[in-house]
Amino acid sequence: MSQQDTSQQGASQQGASQQAAARSPRWGAADIPDQAGRTAVVTGANSGIGLEAARYLAAHGAHVVLACRDTEKAKAAAGAISAQAPGAEVDVVALDLSELASVRRAAQEIRSAYPRLDLLINNAGLMMPPYGRTKDGFELQFGTNHLGHFALTGLVLPSLLEVPGSRVVTISSNGHKVGRVHFDDLQFEHRYGRMRAYGQSKLANLLFTYELQRRLAAAGAPTIATAAHPGTSDTALVRYMPVCAQWGARLTPSQDARMGALPTLRAATDPAAAGGDYYGPSGLGEFAGPPRRVRSSARSHDVDAQRRLWDISERLTDVRFGV
Repeated sequence: MSQQDTSQQGASQQGASQQAAARSPRWGAADIPDQAGRTAVVTGANSGIGLEAARYLAAHGAHVVLACRDTEKAKAAAGAISAQAPGAEVDVVALDLSELASVRRAAQEIRSAYPRLDLLINNAGLMMPPYGRTKDGFELQFGTNHLGHFALTGLVLPSLLEVPGSRVVTISSNGHKVGRVHFDDLQFEHRYGRMRAYGQSKLANLLFTYELQRRLAAAGAPTIATAAHPGTSDTALVRYMPVCAQWGARLTPSQDARMGALPTLRAATDPAAAGGDYYGPSGLGEFAGPPRRVRSSARSHDVDAQRRLWDISERLTDVRFGV
């Protein structure tokens, strides 16, 4: 066997090993690598999945920035994290994803304070509220869950592109599987349905992730884009769900917020993770269990839809990416 063949075989074996590791359901908090020297921004980190992800990252040495709408709750969360991880660096940045002016202010503050950023976790979101509009006139779930994070990512991306191994992690949901992007009525001006709008926003999170990854790879960037979903987790996110839906959720396997944060953390820190990977619970129906790489819906892999949504999102937010 030639030296070239041996090298190719070694690379193939290494790739297969990394893929097997990414699929492994045995990954847990103990597998989070040392995060010392890394800076991570987590949106919506004052409670639930975001808080637990921030807590784990800080405990492993990361400098964590809680980007939240309610800064008082965020400061309380930062204090709780610091109390549990003495010496941890935890900062707070005001961010209201439902207002593009706030997104721009937050991005400017982040870029100024952290010119080299290792990790952006797009975690904050709304789930099935009554019909509403953002301050910029977008349907509330689409505007907050997708457009706000799209704009934030584009505005802070230069700080990520400076750092080898940096990542953008966007949190989707099992709900994306029933989602469709209603290009003819993105803002649900004609027929609003809580689940329809939620499914659209969570599908948009994945369409965005896959298009971003394709652009990063084409540009030869050191940054990758991954995604995750928490399964069915016990958080305040369900507060807007109709009563019948809440009862239905109670009949499915569920887990606490700490377990629900593990897919996010694996997408953010696992050395075996690759651009475009999607992580979720390994149990039946992906409702609960240790995180592993999972498959998203066929609609999420529609390249034409990814590109169309990207172009529309740029126009609606007036944010252009450098890739």
